[in-house]
Amino acid sequence: MSLSINTNTSSMVALETLNATQSALSATENAVSTGKKVANASDGPASFGIASQMTGNISGQSAVNDGLSYASAVVSSTNTAANQILSVLAEIQNAVTSVGNNSGSDTSLSQINDEITGYLGQIDTIAQNSTTNGVNLLSGGTTDGLSITASSLNYVTGLQGSLATVSSFKSLSSATGNTLSAMLGLTSAGVAGSVPTTNSLFASYTTGSITAASLQSAISKVQAAIVSMTNFTSQLGNNTKQIANLTTFGQSVTDNLTTGVGALTDADMSEESAKLTSLQTKQSLAIKSLSIANGQSQNILSLFQ
Repeated sequence: MSLSINTNTSSMVALETLNATQSALSATENAVSTGKKVANASDGPASFGIASQMTGNISGQSAVNDGLSYASAVVSSTNTAANQILSVLAEIQNAVTSVGNNSGSDTSLSQINDEITGYLGQIDTIAQNSTTNGVNLLSGGTTDGLSITASSLNYVTGLQGSLATVSSFKSLSSATGNTLSAMLGLTSAGVAGSVPTTNSLFASYTTGSITAASLQSAISKVQAAIVSMTNFTSQLGNNTKQIANLTTFGQSVTDNLTTGVGALTDADMSEESAKLTSLQTKQSLAIKSLSIANGQSQNILSLFQ
């Protein structure tokens, strides 16, 4: 092998080896410190691009999951209120049925009338107070910027923007009115001796008497209201199950996306540890090799001594 004072080939090779080792060592040290083998686009353009898209999907799915949790809270509170209303309706049915046993007493009829009026007030109070974050599916008049109206609650069910709707009771009832009791076809019964109001429980009766027809009509109205509320609670039950299934699926989607991002970008720490030890050894050897190569010029000088 020729010796040249102008060109030290061995030194050039040793320096290239040292630079390559130093570059690989820096990448490995970065992977160890961050826990990621692909931390930016320069580490792996394809993997970084795919991982970035998947990370965006994770953020979107998290928003979907939050919406499902919100919808679940609304439906749950509404279902609780609806069941309470069913209990009150059962009390109204008992009160109306007892009218037939007290039809000869104006005082008894008035007391029962007051009792029924109180129950109807309870229904409206329960409906008005069944509000979750400004949303009330039992009482109309609520709107906001989340596509929630008096008749429905819309919520996103997936990353493609699919929507599901929870309908309010108002949309299920053919009756009209500003209160839930009115929508159920129930209003305060007329007091004894007066002309009852329209849509009241008792179509007509005179002082001290109630006809069988008016009693049957009142009972039918209460039973119809119970059927309507029962149907509504069934729908809420279906909505609850649907939301629960979507929530479970949504969490699975989030977990799968997170696992995918990890597979593309996370570093295998055991592998990186072994690589770090190897590269540190190579670095030491490369430095030693460069030192030996640089000493060749001294060998040339010794030839002339």
